[in-house]
Amino acid sequence: MSISNPKQALYEQFAAVAKALGNPQRLELVEHLAQGPRSVDALASKLCLPIANVSQHLQAMRRAGLVTSERDGKFINYRLADESVLAAFAAIRAVAERHSAEVERVVRGWFDQRDNMEPVSREELASRMNDGLVTVIDVRPADEFALAHLPGAINLPLSELESRLPALEAGREIVAYCRGPWCVMSFEAVAELRKRGFNARRLEDGLPEWKAAGLDVEASA
Repeated sequence: MSISNPKQALYEQFAAVAKALGNPQRLELVEHLAQGPRSVDALASKLCLPIANVSQHLQAMRRAGLVTSERDGKFINYRLADESVLAAFAAIRAVAERHSAEVERVVRGWFDQRDNMEPVSREELASRMNDGLVTVIDVRPADEFALAHLPGAINLPLSELESRLPALEAGREIVAYCRGPWCVMSFEAVAELRKRGFNARRLEDGLPEWKAAGLDVEASA
């Protein structure tokens, strides 16, 4: 079939991909799928949405080539098509962080109140881990930790943080990480640890970005 305007045809397809990402719930699905493959049921539980709604979002994302699926028994598991999908999400986020006044308002009004210190870079954390100078805690739920986590990290879900504080070594630097750079749980964890007198900082992003940078990860399952 001949194409009279190939540039226009390409731009239409580019717009279709952008449209598939133009929904806050789909962006959250990208964040969750960046942790590892998930079934529709599991994703619906994570997002507190009806299974039918999540399935519709995933179908739209699959049509745009953002996710793939495979059957595992009675379940259908979804995963990101590749790391370029996470990179697209990061690009959207970066533009919004630089140019959206509303993003700046939310960051200053909520996130900075809990942690306005410079986060730890991946390079710095990797170096300090190699030297044995830091305790790394993963504040994601246990099922996400089992899929993949930073080497030697301790799984300390936010809901268990208070009860497990005695197990943390006083005076030792603690670095917390979560699903990504704006994951609420790592901010809450750092704020709580500092309130209890711990020397705590936050990784600049999360597990998906650590993996995408080619750094080592471990799995529990």
